[in-house]
Amino acid sequence: MPETTHILSIDVGTSSVRAIVYDAVGRATDAAVRTPCEMDTTQDGGVCIDADRLTEIVSTTLDRLFEMSVPRISAVGVCTFWHNVVGVGMDGIAVTPLISWADTRPGGVIPELKSLLDETETHARTGCMIHPSYLPAKLLWLSRTHPEAFCKAERWMSFGEYLFLRYFGHTACSLSMASGTGLLDVGRCRWDEKTLSVLPVREHQLSPISDARFVGLSDSFAARWLVLRDIPWFPAVGDGVCSNVGSGCVNPDRLALMVGTSGAMRVMGDTPSSIPHGLWCYRADGRRTLLGGALSNGGNVYAWMRETLRLGIQTDIERALGAGEPDGHGLTVLPFWAGERSPRWHAAARATITGMTLHTRPEDLLRATLEATSYCFESIYKRLETVYPDIHRIVASGGGLLESPAWMQMMADVIGRPVTASSALEASSRGAALLAGEAMGALSDLADAPIAIGATYEPDARRHARYKEAMARQQTLYDTLIV
Repeated sequence: MPETTHILSIDVGTSSVRAIVYDAVGRATDAAVRTPCEMDTTQDGGVCIDADRLTEIVSTTLDRLFEMSVPRISAVGVCTFWHNVVGVGMDGIAVTPLISWADTRPGGVIPELKSLLDETETHARTGCMIHPSYLPAKLLWLSRTHPEAFCKAERWMSFGEYLFLRYFGHTACSLSMASGTGLLDVGRCRWDEKTLSVLPVREHQLSPISDARFVGLSDSFAARWLVLRDIPWFPAVGDGVCSNVGSGCVNPDRLALMVGTSGAMRVMGDTPSSIPHGLWCYRADGRRTLLGGALSNGGNVYAWMRETLRLGIQTDIERALGAGEPDGHGLTVLPFWAGERSPRWHAAARATITGMTLHTRPEDLLRATLEATSYCFESIYKRLETVYPDIHRIVASGGGLLESPAWMQMMADVIGRPVTASSALEASSRGAALLAGEAMGALSDLADAPIAIGATYEPDARRHARYKEAMARQQTLYDTLIV
């Protein structure tokens, strides 16, 4: 297929929807639109959005794109955030809000789930921990707390599936998205009978698992976007897979470090013989897996600090961070503003800051929190290294990290390895386009796509030694407060 092939990438995130047109090797064209979106939050930990409102945001984003000069499109790739779920009624319309991965309310059913499922066996089988992020907890919680809405739901699906249901009149769940639910047997690539047996949901209420292309938009959407009517659309893929692909981390010698709203460290390769405790294992497709860990806290905490502490403009923040000494503030932080995922998965963990005095300044709080988040990444890295000892490059992506060179340097110093910035703008969007290109034959292999990298941050041995002491102090505080 010629290099002039163009692929539309639709990237649905928790803070924005992006529609970008790429060529066959992942170079972005000028045809690009971004629409902000905002999740609804509640005091008790709810993070959700109306599924039809999000569908309309996607649709209006496409409307805006086609007001521009857009090259002829050959296929559509879709990327969405993992671990979300919405209940859908008999008429194909949502009857519950779309519950995000970040919603911590299902934490109340975790003890019950752990009494029904063996955690070690479930982790080995599904690649997921028993945690509020995943669908077993979300579905059980919804059945307990919203029984009327729960009973109206005939089907349960992720947003990408719901989007395709509205656009095409039928839907499917990609293997990638299924693997992030906690309901999939990742080795056998089918819905997990043991997990479903303890839940008030049956397999027929879940979408069929398929990576097959969709063609033929329903009449109203075909009329709205005539150029998309008869071209292949590929089922939504998890954002973590897309981010790895878009940043060039498609082999086990490259580790992807991503900090957007949340954060993650991931390595793509063959199915590992075992999954280290504290990590997850999802599928990119039928032959490739993604092993890694994720933090609920990343750029969201940076933004919270900046807004709450009124830290000023980015250049001043960077100057203050760059001038500070590593762990020079006397603070110890557990950075769990949005709870904890990897590597210890304590759903009820919350942020803690100790060591403050009258001398403590806002910039000290920010630096200590960014350092503390980096320590969490280091603990994930150590676990990944046991499976993939030949990692020779760490590639960083995500606006939360790339917009702060000072934080990039912290990451290198904490991990003790060089960290290279990806220069691929919107890595997850690019990854969705490359995956679609590979599926339709525009690329023979993902590794054939050019890799866009920027500056490399080298670790400093003195700072690394200082951070090792600080990590030990953080671990002591964690063991004292979280049991």
